[in-house]
Amino acid sequence: MGGTVAIHQPNVFPRLSTLAKLYAADRWIVLDDVQFARRDYQHRARLAMLDDPHRQQWLSVATHLPRGRSTLIRDAQLAEPVQCRRRVAGLVRQFYGRSRRWKAVQDVLAPVLERFTTTDRTADIAEVSVRALLSSVRWSGEVLHSSVLPSRPGRSQRLASLAAVTGSTTYLCGTGGLRYLETEPFATHRVAVMPFHLPDASSASVWRFAREVSALWALALLGPEELAAELGRLRASHEPATCPGVIAKRDSLADPIWGSNPVRGSSRYEGVPETRGS
Repeated sequence: MGGTVAIHQPNVFPRLSTLAKLYAADRWIVLDDVQFARRDYQHRARLAMLDDPHRQQWLSVATHLPRGRSTLIRDAQLAEPVQCRRRVAGLVRQFYGRSRRWKAVQDVLAPVLERFTTTDRTADIAEVSVRALLSSVRWSGEVLHSSVLPSRPGRSQRLASLAAVTGSTTYLCGTGGLRYLETEPFATHRVAVMPFHLPDASSASVWRFAREVSALWALALLGPEELAAELGRLRASHEPATCPGVIAKRDSLADPIWGSNPVRGSSRYEGVPETRGS
């Protein structure tokens, strides 16, 4: 099968940094069977005003955790689905309703609002928001779920085995994951680790707020075609054959780059300390 995989929790209207990583991958494994983290983006997104992205507001989906802090992402429940649906619709329109690209934003919003009427799970809302954004920029990858895939315990061991069981040959790793990732399990499975880096965030660049606010802002600002072009250029720079930052597979597992120390430096359609996709 081959290809590049990104492993990440479902986030509500994800940040551009997350969307870009998923877009750069051939498949996204939805990490849905790890602990729900209230301080993460699994139930919320930060919206930025179109003409002044420094003006931001949280858009939260009220969520009940039936098992408290040990609740898995897939088991987190919508606390107030009717009110949340109304709030999501209202805030997104308030922030982006005057954009010339409002129709594109509406096309992303519509399936999310529809999902509120058919599910009681927060993860379903988050996942459909990611899929809708990926669809808007014509991503043609595959979506899988960690909860139905066999894997081994342990942070890096699990990520490596998930990549391997899906036939992926390259694991796309964000800068957060590089802080803890151990490469030895990937070497065992013959999976290369590729660091994922964003473009320079200059003051005039759409990437300036990529790690802060929902990708809805970029979509409303640029429109789907121009945003897809931005993401496409970034994807091209992370192709395994051309990306200088790739940690290539080695003939010998004894090569130092595959040591057990953490790496330093430098998701087709259908957040957590223990095992966190990055």
